[in-house]
Amino acid sequence: MTEPTTPAPMPSLARRMLAEALGSAALIATVVGSGIMATRLTDDIGVQLLINAVATAAALVVLIVVVGPVSGAHLNPVVTAALAAQRLVAVREILPTVAAQLVGFAAGAMLANLMFGGAAVSISTTVRADLGLLLGEVVATAGLVAVILTLVARGQQNWVPAAVGLYIGSAYFATSSTSFANPGITLGRILSDSFAGIAPESAPAFIAAQVVGAALGLLVVRLVLAPQHRV
Repeated sequence: MTEPTTPAPMPSLARRMLAEALGSAALIATVVGSGIMATRLTDDIGVQLLINAVATAAALVVLIVVVGPVSGAHLNPVVTAALAAQRLVAVREILPTVAAQLVGFAAGAMLANLMFGGAAVSISTTVRADLGLLLGEVVATAGLVAVILTLVARGQQNWVPAAVGLYIGSAYFATSSTSFANPGITLGRILSDSFAGIAPESAPAFIAAQVVGAALGLLVVRLVLAPQHRV
């Protein structure tokens, strides 16, 4: 008779937060770094966007697979908040998780700048203020949150890495904003005056749109996609 296996103990909070910070740093380093590389490789804006999208989508799959078993690999403040709203994350862990993510995003953006020979911090001058872009962010974030929460609610967590990578990769081209879909990423992008950057004055509206999108995504999951699994 096979002995029952003992579940592995949950990693300590410090270890989980370090994993979130590292994962967030790696994600934004990929977003910013691939954007810088893309502009050095070609002047074709379509090819630049394709390079940025493919690199980001691939990194998301890898990071969620690697970091997920330690911290859950939220890598996004609104994902953390949405999981907490579904009682899948303790409310007391929201603040340290988001803090770890923000530290990681800032460090990763600076790392990308340095890797490509720039100053650690170069404040972006790319204004993204069009109302259509904000609507794109609402749509992108709503879709991302809905995908994650639906798969988790249905017990299909193994699909999350591929689904998130594919979703963001396609949303780069399907949304007007190129799918930031992440307040932490938005703040980190301020620190790089490059292809992926966003000017400080544009960030608050982007973040507000992302929060609205996350709330809509949560609502869609609760009412339509997985209502029977609501906690």
